[in-house]
Amino acid sequence: MEPTCFYWQHPKLGPLLGIGERAVILQSIDVGLNELQDFLNLHKGQYIFGYLSFDVKNAFENLDSTNPDELEFPLIHFWVPESIFQLDGSLSLIWGNSCAEIRGQAADFWEKFQRKEGALTVEFEARTSKENYFTHFEQLKQALQRGDIYEVNYCQEFHAGSCTINNPIGLFGRLNAETKAPHAAYVQTDHHLVFCASPERFLQKSGTTLRSEPIKGTAPRAKDPTQDLALANALYNNPKERAENIMIVDLVRNDLSQIAQKNTVNVEELCEIYSFETVHQMISKISCELKPNIGLAHILKASFPMGSMTGAPKIAALQQIEAHEDFKRGLYSGSIGLIEPNGDFDFNVVIRSLLYNRQKSYISCAVGSAITIGANAEDEYQECLLKANKLIHGLR
Repeated sequence: MEPTCFYWQHPKLGPLLGIGERAVILQSIDVGLNELQDFLNLHKGQYIFGYLSFDVKNAFENLDSTNPDELEFPLIHFWVPESIFQLDGSLSLIWGNSCAEIRGQAADFWEKFQRKEGALTVEFEARTSKENYFTHFEQLKQALQRGDIYEVNYCQEFHAGSCTINNPIGLFGRLNAETKAPHAAYVQTDHHLVFCASPERFLQKSGTTLRSEPIKGTAPRAKDPTQDLALANALYNNPKERAENIMIVDLVRNDLSQIAQKNTVNVEELCEIYSFETVHQMISKISCELKPNIGLAHILKASFPMGSMTGAPKIAALQQIEAHEDFKRGLYSGSIGLIEPNGDFDFNVVIRSLLYNRQKSYISCAVGSAITIGANAEDEYQECLLKANKLIHGLR
């Protein structure tokens, strides 16, 4: 097997490559937040990379997850890498060991990543039929009409078995080049591969400032500039999309208020449109100043899972998600991130991703959309297909 490694799009340093594992915490059955914080404290002053699966939620609230889980990602997996390289022409070492073996592994990754020769020819199947999607959609609309929830993120899975990936690094290089996602990540372990082209930031800590940037609202791009601008403007002025986004902004404000200094929660941007390679997105930005001595585990307990992938109220939405979805989200809707030696960190939202179990040769692409009282089933279904299309059809 190849070494454990990761690719991470650092907001200041650019693309980083981590190789190997010096120290690891991996939890697959129960989540011990104290154990996670102890691990982070023990390795304070080092780089720590890792991820949390969506079902870490069950450690924070009285929730459960019994839907089928074919991917079998750990709930929590964090590690201190042996080395981190800045992916530039010279593969600059910024952390750790520069022995010949590790530098050779980094050079091999860089060559494959740049050549972008991976392909994905497998045929995906929808776990949820369109008929079943519409049935559950209407049941969720009834919950909205009763006032049980105000918004819920309803997701479905496209999957394939017997999927062989011969050049995963090249495949990720191609995906990264085609999407130019600002919060992209690649994870390679003995058991799993992650190809993440996420446009969404979950949490970023810089000094004492914590920032979240939820996405709610998606529209396709067009090749014609005039038509493309019209699509972006239509998204910006869409009352349904704005209502969805503002609901999640209120939820994030409430989450952050639990760990923020008094009167520091601030909406920096509301319902702004950002244009990516394949879609326009509506993004808001909320920040706060953290209370003293707040560790990552405490921050996660207040804010995870992210509101953009759950709904409002969050706990009621999570209960609806478990009742109506037919797969266990696992790492999808979870978060991948890097903690720096000074304690700053950056975590994404795991969306627009291909997730792969190497032992089972099973690949998954999950997508979803927010449902509110004004939502239309056909529109939401088509939004799911728009998000999935680039991943399940565009890498052939």
